[in-house]
Amino acid sequence: MFDAIPRAQFDVPGRSNGLLDVFRWHYLLRLLVRTGVTTRYRNSVLGWTWSYVRPAAQFLVFFVVLGVFLQLNRGIPNYAIYLFSGIVVINLFSEGFKNATTSIVNNAPLVRKVYLPRQLFAVSAVIVAFVHFLPQVALLLIVCLFFGWIVHISVLSILAILAGMLLIMLFALGLGLLFGAVNVRFRDAENIVELLLLLATWASPVLYFWTMVADVLPDWLFQIYMLNPITQAVELFHFAFWYPITETTAELPLPPMLGINTLWTFLITIVSIVIGQAVFRRLEGRFAQDL
Repeated sequence: MFDAIPRAQFDVPGRSNGLLDVFRWHYLLRLLVRTGVTTRYRNSVLGWTWSYVRPAAQFLVFFVVLGVFLQLNRGIPNYAIYLFSGIVVINLFSEGFKNATTSIVNNAPLVRKVYLPRQLFAVSAVIVAFVHFLPQVALLLIVCLFFGWIVHISVLSILAILAGMLLIMLFALGLGLLFGAVNVRFRDAENIVELLLLLATWASPVLYFWTMVADVLPDWLFQIYMLNPITQAVELFHFAFWYPITETTAELPLPPMLGINTLWTFLITIVSIVIGQAVFRRLEGRFAQDL
């Protein structure tokens, strides 16, 4: 009976189709996301309140040190909103990137015993980070509404929010696939990620204005700085939340070529996913043995 079935219709056990399998196994992806969301604050007294407490504490530290002590709030009007709109982007990237890096190691029992597309773990980690990011954006939106944001909102502002979120999630996924695969064999990858996340906050215009960088860097190096996907996502959120409630002046202009640079950074992000996926598929055959 089996002789009549063409060999092309059989699947090789354990063979992966990469990220395409995420769509085929979408039911399992929903289960992983639901588990990640519900277990994060299990047995926690404050529960989901931590999604507000952590960014609020982070914001207060930076605002007091940089805004009050170093008086950046005098040079940047509405500095609190400028700061917080950048912090929420960094938090999304940090959680998504870090969780995707450790997703394979943290799910070692499943990887060793059951076959399933291993990319599901990294994708679900980024989606869970996005779910935890939503309360922070809601808080930012509520504050902006008190400053009359709704009056100045435009279609471009909405598109900037969506583009910024998509850009940072895809970039976190690309890097998470790369470092997540390497981390299975070399746990030093987690420490490298911690260093990169420490630099991410300072390497993007979250705490300062982008013109401060343009004044000290050569033009070619400044262009590279602006093509950092994290920098571009932060500036998209500034454009969407901070600029509508702030009068643009000669000292506080829009970043140059914001739209063109957004397209370039999406291309860079896609390249990072392609590279991350290639490395992941190259190494995933030994995940079970290395774990």
